[in-house]
Amino acid sequence: MTALQIQIQAAKDHIQKAFSKPLPPVAVILGSGLGALVDQMESCEELKTTSIPNWPASTVQGHKGRLVNGIMNGRAVAVLQGRIHYYEGYAIQDVVFPLRVLNALGVRHLIVTNAAGSLNPAFSPGDFMIITDHINLMGTNPLIGFHDPETGPRFPDMSRAYDPEYIRLAELTGDKMGIPLKKGVLIATMGPSYETAAEVRMMQTLGGDAVCMSTVPEVIAGAQMQFRILGISCITNMCTGLSEEKLSHEEVKETTARVQSTFIPFMKEVITRIAQQSENQGNDEP
Repeated sequence: MTALQIQIQAAKDHIQKAFSKPLPPVAVILGSGLGALVDQMESCEELKTTSIPNWPASTVQGHKGRLVNGIMNGRAVAVLQGRIHYYEGYAIQDVVFPLRVLNALGVRHLIVTNAAGSLNPAFSPGDFMIITDHINLMGTNPLIGFHDPETGPRFPDMSRAYDPEYIRLAELTGDKMGIPLKKGVLIATMGPSYETAAEVRMMQTLGGDAVCMSTVPEVIAGAQMQFRILGISCITNMCTGLSEEKLSHEEVKETTARVQSTFIPFMKEVITRIAQQSENQGNDEP
């Protein structure tokens, strides 16, 4: 076994011993201020990620650092309450280590959420944006370095990184619930400083609709491992130059707190529909 495989195996063994039930095939990563979704789960078992061998500690306010295994609307789902960011000082490969472990535990469907700033003047704080594609401006890639063929191809295709069927499912769910949804391209930067007005103009020229400091490394690693992925951004602020307001993490938390009454029911419905699909697919397998 390689050094990475040994690290993944140690984390996998710890999680399996900690939980009485296996992790389901559907997992959710919750972004800044969006962790309250966990309160809607039943029959939960929780594990602090700091107790998991080799798992980087989440140091950002609003990211509790817990792996939760439970039931949502009668469907099994695993939730990662808090993520790892590149700007925390970790190697980019460490940022996606949790994804490697989830893959080893049998996760195949991934829902990623984040708080993002709007590059699009037509968006408003509190909007939800379905991610249709991304632009990686982090200056690095989680697949750099040693390649383990067991994780997937060295050069993974990114043309369907965000699953078209899941995008349509989210759209239909929004229509059914009367929740207007945006769609757009997410840009990821290294952070942790917010973008300048000049950088915002550049990102708009490149075709971006929203910008964040996370998510894209997870999606790249997930695509390599052939996860089916849905991405949802909560628009928490207008980027520099699109508003007179000074940007702060407090504004991000205030906006996510304000939209919980819409975000939680919407995400519950989307998650359970994806979980139901995964169960049906599993039942169809020989």
